[in-house]
Amino acid sequence: MTESDPQLERIRKLLAKAEDPAVTEAEAEAYNTKAAELVARYGIDQAMLAASGANSDEIGTLKIPMNDPYSRDKASLLTSVAYPLRCRTLLHRFGQKVESVTVFGFKSDLGRVELLFTSLLLQASTQLTRVRPDGFFPGESLAAYRRTWLHGFARAVHERLTHAEQEAVRTAAPGERSAELVVRDRAQLVQHAFDSEYGGLRSAAPRRLSGSGYLDGHDAGTRANLDPSALTRRQKALR
Repeated sequence: MTESDPQLERIRKLLAKAEDPAVTEAEAEAYNTKAAELVARYGIDQAMLAASGANSDEIGTLKIPMNDPYSRDKASLLTSVAYPLRCRTLLHRFGQKVESVTVFGFKSDLGRVELLFTSLLLQASTQLTRVRPDGFFPGESLAAYRRTWLHGFARAVHERLTHAEQEAVRTAAPGERSAELVVRDRAQLVQHAFDSEYGGLRSAAPRRLSGSGYLDGHDAGTRANLDPSALTRRQKALR
């Protein structure tokens, strides 16, 4: 994804419209949904080019540091972005803190994951400084509310990206090999590479979160800007 990429430029224009305060919430959501579709379309295009031999796209890794507070929840957001984009994640933990996450995937997909995650983390972090529990659960801590808010945000992002990727496969132009077969083979290759490296590790037990912020976070995630470009122009994420 380069600055001159026409697909990326179209996404940028759609997201600029979505961020215009003059548009309605419904219009902004329509622009964001279209942007997600284009991000997915980009991934399919790169996969098909690699399958045809028109470009090279090898499996590699990307290590992304996680910062407190809420490092485990930020890692969950990264995983929620990575899996729909056919990548896998490994969390590097020290006690309850996640220090970093290694992402396995094809190079073009790793680029999409990194860009989208950075953008979504910035958006979530900005909103997280403002959200508060509504008092319906007396004594609820702000930290508990924010953890479940992030969980809801990540879940909504996962659902949106999964839907966009499925639609991109379904509507791909026919070729020598179907997009469905190409992406399935790529996903299997990534899983095999991941299992070969870390297959002996156990999955972490599911977390039990007690806050009431899930629905608020999920609602925010459905409206999140999926612009994969203008990321360094935003404020820094929570430290």
